[in-house]
Amino acid sequence: MLVVAGAMAETSLVAFRGWPSEALEFYEGLTADNSKTYWTAHLTVYETQVREPMTELLAALEPEFGPGKIFRPYRDVRFSKDKSPYKTHLGAWLEAGGYIQLSADGLAAGSGMYQMASDQLDRYRRAVADDRAGRELTTVIEAIEQARIHVQGHGSLKTVPRGYPKDHPRLDLLRHKGLVTWQEWAPAAWLGTAAARNRIVDFLRTSRPLRRWLDENVGPSTVQR
Repeated sequence: MLVVAGAMAETSLVAFRGWPSEALEFYEGLTADNSKTYWTAHLTVYETQVREPMTELLAALEPEFGPGKIFRPYRDVRFSKDKSPYKTHLGAWLEAGGYIQLSADGLAAGSGMYQMASDQLDRYRRAVADDRAGRELTTVIEAIEQARIHVQGHGSLKTVPRGYPKDHPRLDLLRHKGLVTWQEWAPAAWLGTAAARNRIVDFLRTSRPLRRWLDENVGPSTVQR
């Protein structure tokens, strides 16, 4: 009994409780002063008020959405004119498909395939052009958008890709090089509670049909990078 009680107590200690206001204040400050001096002075805040809650959230989501990974807070400035060293948001990725982001602007989440490799893009376009698979995708998107979640393309071409008719009924979908669901929530009191997890879960569950369609019709890339 003592062992069980101890395990339950330990679990409760790491339960996700949301992000405190200090997390958003941290990113407000970092946006204003993106320097090593600011980062070093506020590192404890980042680790305890920003990163730790994200770690707890990923642990809570893992049984349904697989393990997650938190992205590094440092920017790759090698090929960028902007030499700011730190990202002004915290991002995390879920193995079963999903992206979570916290910034001074609040919470955001995405799901899908943001940037398809060449072989994935070929399979995607073929599926969109196919009557059965293409109509299924249209139905999936309509259902997701009725739930007030935005479905958007990435890297979209200005015209229909080569080899497809210019009057294709799913022209807009054919132009995309990536397809994702996306939702943003402005800062509010619920962000500092476990209700933040519920919003992410609802988003991921609603987005799941699109992810399933992409997995079945596009799949992983086999192109060597």
